[in-house]
Amino acid sequence: MKKMHLTVVLLASLLFGACSSDDGEGGSNSTPGYTETTLNGAPTWQIDWTNNQERPNWEEPTQAYENWTLMKVQIEDVLKPYVTEGDLVAVFVNNELRGVSGPNVDLETGELIDNCRFLIKAWGNETSSQTVNISLRYYCQQLKHIFTLSDNITLDADAEIGFDKLMVPPFTQGSEKYPVVKTVGAESMLTKVGITPVSGYVVGAFVGDECRGTITLSTTGSTSLVIYGRSGESVTLKCYDAGSKRLFTIADAVKM
Repeated sequence: MKKMHLTVVLLASLLFGACSSDDGEGGSNSTPGYTETTLNGAPTWQIDWTNNQERPNWEEPTQAYENWTLMKVQIEDVLKPYVTEGDLVAVFVNNELRGVSGPNVDLETGELIDNCRFLIKAWGNETSSQTVNISLRYYCQQLKHIFTLSDNITLDADAEIGFDKLMVPPFTQGSEKYPVVKTVGAESMLTKVGITPVSGYVVGAFVGDECRGTITLSTTGSTSLVIYGRSGESVTLKCYDAGSKRLFTIADAVKM
């Protein structure tokens, strides 16, 4: 059998093509103010990725295919704590299931091994130069959440994906729960309203009381804050200074 022509084009599109950026100007041309309060303890802001999706009935293809390729997919760090033996990663081509796998586990102990990676054999009849819609779908049993990353690609040349270089798809940017993703410059958002950014400040994005993204300001360069939400939502930014225990709040800072 020859290998299916799934290539680095797939890898690049799924790794880097899932979110939009924001210039730091928020949702309008007006400059939002901020309020300042005292917070006695450090915040424990965290996105709630739980959903209510049922387990999919993905099964290995039974029909005959002419070729295949191997893919090793690693789950991104933010979702690793939720990986269990019941999770699945599947490959779809033109919305047809072409391969599925659970995480690598020790056959004797049942414990996860190989750093939350999934080894998948993706089957196909496609040849080079064909344009297809390809998607990776990750079902997290603990979160009851299906994450999906899709793109239209032109098939190119043979490759084994995720072996020489890790393939870590940003599944959080393919969430049905939070379908809109924006990236903003945290420092520029603070500077705009008169807050001087300091390394170590913790910045969080909120819709109501629900955390939609958090980051700690970096010592080098600009820090990007990824915000997850739904179209039309107004996002409030909060910034915590552990040294002074001050909490800065910028209302309506970003429009999703």
